[in-house]
Amino acid sequence: MSRPQPLALSLGDPAGIGPEIIPAAWTALRGTGLVFAVLGDADLLAASGVPVARIAELGDAAAAFPTSLPVLHSPVAAAVVRGQADPAHAGAILGWIEKGVTLCRTGAASGLVTAPIAKAPLYAAGFRFPGHTEFLAELTADAPMAGRRGPVMMLTAADLRVALVTIHTPLSAVPAALTVEGIVQVGEVTAEALRRDFGLARPRLAMAGLNPHAGESGTLGREEIDVINPAAAALRRRGIDCTDARPADSLFHAEARGRFDAVICQYHDQALIPVKTLDFWGGVNMTLGLPIVRTSPDHGVGYDIAGRGLARPDSLIAAVRLAAETAAHRARAGA
Repeated sequence: MSRPQPLALSLGDPAGIGPEIIPAAWTALRGTGLVFAVLGDADLLAASGVPVARIAELGDAAAAFPTSLPVLHSPVAAAVVRGQADPAHAGAILGWIEKGVTLCRTGAASGLVTAPIAKAPLYAAGFRFPGHTEFLAELTADAPMAGRRGPVMMLTAADLRVALVTIHTPLSAVPAALTVEGIVQVGEVTAEALRRDFGLARPRLAMAGLNPHAGESGTLGREEIDVINPAAAALRRRGIDCTDARPADSLFHAEARGRFDAVICQYHDQALIPVKTLDFWGGVNMTLGLPIVRTSPDHGVGYDIAGRGLARPDSLIAAVRLAAETAAHRARAGA
């Protein structure tokens, strides 16, 4: 069997913890058979103290990886002050992501792992997307893919997977943002990803309700009756194993997690609180419904701890592992 292509890993915000956790992840993974190359500034990474190899193309990463952190060097345009956001870095940050997408689309990389970015300095530089997820969807919009296109945000931790119907929507606006079509879209993309990316032949979805006690037959809210349960029924008609709305307060304990493969969550904190409670350090953000594999650590840029030796690489390590596993599943499925 031929060796899988390396993963591409974009550096993220250079003033955050990316330049610390990436060398730490390489140190932890260099003897495991996994291979990635960083798209970013080699000098920033070398400052961590690990040996760095500037490579000319991604195919050179495997030979370098056991002894040096491979980097496709692309420097920042302005000096970096650790812990201080700077819109002057936006061009480099976005360029590294775009390069990673290109490498995935051409087949040179088996997947893309993105280190954290901060939105505020990107917005100050004219960035027009809510975040990574939407930007990656735009960059891959013209790429062919089989099946339903996302993007859908999934978070994973230990044995829990959650997919979000709404993401960074104010809680007061969530009820109006929920539609049958939107929930069905998330359910279909999630079920397809569980088959293609996780190797589950018959994925089981649990549908989280919006209201306390899933609305208590309409006495505590009608969203379950009017929107969520009709969406679940539509998914079942399309051959997807999906429950009606269930009370969210009883969906995430250990016994319940054994009954399903993913939960469709209606809003941000409904999904992220159980993930971060279950495994605060090791959660992974994964984008479903793209023609490329993409994962990311489930945390931010960490300006407050950047350069202080406090950042942990657990989530990045988990993101690299999941990207490699997903790429392997897709390769076996011919997707």
